[in-house]
Amino acid sequence: MNAIDGYFLIKPEDDGWKVANPMKIPFVDLLERTGSEILGARMWRLPPRSANTFHKHVKAEELYFVLEGVGRIRVGDETLTVPKHGAVLVGPQMMRQVFNDTEAEALWLIIGAPDKEFGPGESFDIKLFWPTDPKQLPKEMEGVVWPPQENA
Repeated sequence: MNAIDGYFLIKPEDDGWKVANPMKIPFVDLLERTGSEILGARMWRLPPRSANTFHKHVKAEELYFVLEGVGRIRVGDETLTVPKHGAVLVGPQMMRQVFNDTEAEALWLIIGAPDKEFGPGESFDIKLFWPTDPKQLPKEMEGVVWPPQENA
């Protein structure tokens, strides 16, 4: 992995929000155009009563920082409540899932390193990230239907 040469100014108007599959959560990849191989950074906007995937990583540590609202995150078998401007650092092999079981939107900044999970000659295997059903919701969201159903 190589460090960038110089710097990049990232302006809000340069970033476009996308919707991630399979959970239909809006996100923006802050470093997409920089060519960074060491660091990944995304903002995730969780609508009320929503959840991102239940997953882990191979090599990447992730810092979960709450920019707006109250953050809820499942780490292993624990559920944590993270206040605005609070954070959680999660190691690669821990299963994790940010979710929003409130009626207000929550905005997370998630920074991970390294950004590249596989080196030359290593093959990608989605089961390393999603060893169980990635769409499963935490117990706090029992009865909620997420992601939104198509044509509903």
